[in-house]
Amino acid sequence: MAKYGLIGKDIGYSFSKTFFTAKFEHEKRTDSYVNFDVGSISNLCDIITKNEDLKGLNVTIPYKEAVIPLLDRIDKEAKKIGAVNTIKINRDGKLIGYNTDNYGFAKALADFLPIKEKTALILGTGGASKAIAYVLETMGFTYRFVSRKKTNENLTYSNLDRNVMVSHYLIINCTPLGTFPNTHELPNIPYQYLTKDHVLFDLIYNPRETEFLKMGYAKGARVTNGFKMLEHQAKKSWSIWKS
Repeated sequence: MAKYGLIGKDIGYSFSKTFFTAKFEHEKRTDSYVNFDVGSISNLCDIITKNEDLKGLNVTIPYKEAVIPLLDRIDKEAKKIGAVNTIKINRDGKLIGYNTDNYGFAKALADFLPIKEKTALILGTGGASKAIAYVLETMGFTYRFVSRKKTNENLTYSNLDRNVMVSHYLIINCTPLGTFPNTHELPNIPYQYLTKDHVLFDLIYNPRETEFLKMGYAKGARVTNGFKMLEHQAKKSWSIWKS
């Protein structure tokens, strides 16, 4: 019997545990999937030591970047992205880092193409946003990051005027704003400038319809949550663990 799991912080709502537990039951596998809810990524070594049957891990907020120095090797694509969300534990105990968020996002976004123009705003600058940017770049999009703090690379929310909004047709929420239980929260963008030509993609999947998506839908925009993306990335993680 093999064990797999998710390492993150405040992950009781986890999609991954539900997905893999159902998968194992359906396939009559004796494998298990466990949540490792930790206050620091430094707990990773302890988790590996205490769980000798552990074969693979998913990594979620806020450790997708912080986990990298603890790994023995990183896949070429994950290195380019600068974030890891999947770890394979080899037979010799070596930890190999991968990123399957990019695959999941690309597959989920394909259902919404074409978009009026290949222009995007990425809300948030954490580990997930890096995978999103990687996909957009490979698809030929131009994009801008949006963050609360101003840097040379990003806009701030106060920069989002009518001109910015009407010239960026794909808006991806990579922040945790709106995640259960704080479902009343939403990114502070000027929703009044959204149109039927916009697509709003929320990486959040709990709740399935966030305030961010509701606001977009009310303006006629096409909207989607992160559920399909997670399904695709979970299947990709499994293929890595079993390879």
